[in-house]
Amino acid sequence: MKGAAVPGRDADGRLSGRVAKVSGPVVIAEGLEGAKMFDVVRVGDLGLVGEIIRIIGGQATIQVYEDTTGMRPGDKVDNTGEALSVELGPGLLTSIYDGVQRPLDILKKQGGDFIARGFVAAPLDETKKWSFAPSRKTGERVSGGDILGMVDETPLIVHKIMVPPGITGILLDLRGGDFTIRDQIGKLRTDDGREIPLTLTQRWQVRVQRPVKRKLPPKTPLITGQRVIDGFFPVAKGGTAAIPGPFGSGKTVTQQQLAKWAEADVVVYVGCGERGNEMTEVLTEFPKLEDPKSKRPLMERTILIANTSNMPVAAREASIYTGITIAEYYRDMGYDVALMADSTSRWAEALREISGRLEEMPGEEGYPAYLGRRLAEFYERSGKVVVIGSEDKEGSVSVIGAVSPPGGDTSEPVSQNTLRVTRVFWALDASLANRRHFPSINWLTSYSLYMNDLSDWYNEKVSKAWIGMRNEAMELLQKEAELQEIVQLVGSDALPEREKGVLDVARMVREDYLQQSAYDDVDTYSSIQKQYLMLRNILKFGELERDAIDRGVPLARIVQLPVREKLARMKTTSEKNGLQPFEDIHQEMLTAFSDLKGGEVA
Repeated sequence: MKGAAVPGRDADGRLSGRVAKVSGPVVIAEGLEGAKMFDVVRVGDLGLVGEIIRIIGGQATIQVYEDTTGMRPGDKVDNTGEALSVELGPGLLTSIYDGVQRPLDILKKQGGDFIARGFVAAPLDETKKWSFAPSRKTGERVSGGDILGMVDETPLIVHKIMVPPGITGILLDLRGGDFTIRDQIGKLRTDDGREIPLTLTQRWQVRVQRPVKRKLPPKTPLITGQRVIDGFFPVAKGGTAAIPGPFGSGKTVTQQQLAKWAEADVVVYVGCGERGNEMTEVLTEFPKLEDPKSKRPLMERTILIANTSNMPVAAREASIYTGITIAEYYRDMGYDVALMADSTSRWAEALREISGRLEEMPGEEGYPAYLGRRLAEFYERSGKVVVIGSEDKEGSVSVIGAVSPPGGDTSEPVSQNTLRVTRVFWALDASLANRRHFPSINWLTSYSLYMNDLSDWYNEKVSKAWIGMRNEAMELLQKEAELQEIVQLVGSDALPEREKGVLDVARMVREDYLQQSAYDDVDTYSSIQKQYLMLRNILKFGELERDAIDRGVPLARIVQLPVREKLARMKTTSEKNGLQPFEDIHQEMLTAFSDLKGGEVA
C-alpha cells in the first residue's frame, strides 16, 4: 500500500538503496537488489539523474548525468525501474535539448542561465493543444507503425501520430479535435484483451534501435549543394560519412552547411562535447537561419541537442543516442532525416573517462576495448529503410559524424574505428584552411564508397558523362600533385607547355569549382545541374587548351582569353533565371578557341 515503506523500497514501492562510493560521475550504490541494467535512478537529495551501467549482486554502478559535487556515502538512491528513454511527439521540432532531453529554453526560464542540479522539466509542452485529424476509424485493426492521424507540427513538417512499435489490436474511440500531449485520443484493444490508451506521444529507450521492415540499398545521393561533396565524394540517403579534421579546419561550418542545404526533411544536430562558445554560436545562429527552399525559419524542421565540453561528461555519452532515437522516430513517419554529430571524438572521450573510473582494462590510447563496437552500433542505426506498418513507406537516416583527432592525426583509434564503419571520408586539411580554401576537404585523401551505387542515379538524373567527368577531374588533380613536386625542384618555367596546361586546368578545378564560399548568397549552394555544367565547361576548356598548345599556341595567350574570367565567375552566377548563362559560356569558349591561330589571337 502506498505510504507504507518496505525495506529496500521507498514509499512509492520503488527500489531504493544508498550511495557507497563516489568517483566523479560514477557512483557505487548498495541495496538495489532486483535492479536491471540501464535502469534510470535518482541519486541524492537533489534527485540527480543517473543510469545503471554495471551490476554485481546488490551493488550497482551508476553513471550520473549531472555534477556530483557534495554527494557523499549514505545518500539515497531511488530506482525508477525504467531505462533511459525519450518522449516522442509533437513539439520536438524547434526544440533545443541537453543530452538527456531536458529543454534548455524551459530550464533557462525557470532556473536562469545555469542549469540547477536535479532540475527536471517535461521535454514537450504539456499545456499546448494540437489539432489532431484522424486518418483511421474506430474498429479498424492496426499494428505498430500505422499512422493514426496528422498534426501540423510546424508549417514545414506534418507530424504523423503512429501506433507504438510492438502493439497490434483494434482501435476504440479514436477521435479528432484539439488535444494536449497528455490527453487520450483513443484506445487500442490488443489480442489478449488489454486496453491500451493512445495519446499524441510515445516513449522509446534510447539504446534500443527502432524496428524496421527491411533495409534498402543506397541508390539515391543526399544532394547537399556543396560541389566537392556532390561532385567528387557523395553520400547516399541513409548513408554514413565521417568528417575528421584538426582544430580550425571547418568541421562545424561544413556540418552547418549540410544541415541547411542537404535534401533532408528533418535535421537533428547533436553538439556533443564541443566548446561552449562554438555551441553558443550554433544555438544563436540556427534560429535565425532561413530554410532556402521554403523561406521559413530553418528551426521549423530542426532539433538541436547541445552538450558542451564543460557539461557533465556522462550526459555527453547519452546525447548521441538521444539524437539518433529522435531521428529514427521521424524516419518512421516516412521522412528523410539528416543527423549531424559534432563530434564523436568528444563522445569517445566520455566513454574513456567513464571506463577509467570503472577501472576497466584500457585498450589503445586508453579508450575502452569496446570503442569500435559502440561506434558501429551508433552508425549502423542509419540507413534507407521500409518502415514498419501496413503501408510500405520509405524513410532514411543519414549520419554525418565529425571527428576531432588530436593534432589532425587520423591514425588514432576514434578515426580508425569510424572509418571502418562509415563509407565516406571527407578529410579536412589544415593547410587548405590556412590558404582560405573552403570547404577544406582534401581531394587526394578523401573518398566515397557510394560512387558505384549512385552511378545509375547520376546517369539518369544528370548526365551519362558525369562519372567520366568526375574521374577525369580527379586524374587532373592527381597529375597536378605529381607535377608540383617537380616544380618545387626546378620551377614551373622548366616545364613543357603541355604540363603547364595541366597545372592551369587543375588550378581552375580547385579554385573555380571545388572552392566554395558558405557566406556568398549565390555560391553557398549549387544545384547538381549547375555543378555539371560548371565542371563540363572547365574540362572542355582544358581539352581545347591542350589542342591549342599542340597547334603551337603559347599558354600565355590562352590564359588572356576573356572567356577565362567568365569561367572563374561561374560559381557566383545565379541560377534564378535558368542555366542558359552556362551554355552561353560554353559557346563563347568554342568560338574563342576556334579563332586562335598558330601562336596569336585573331
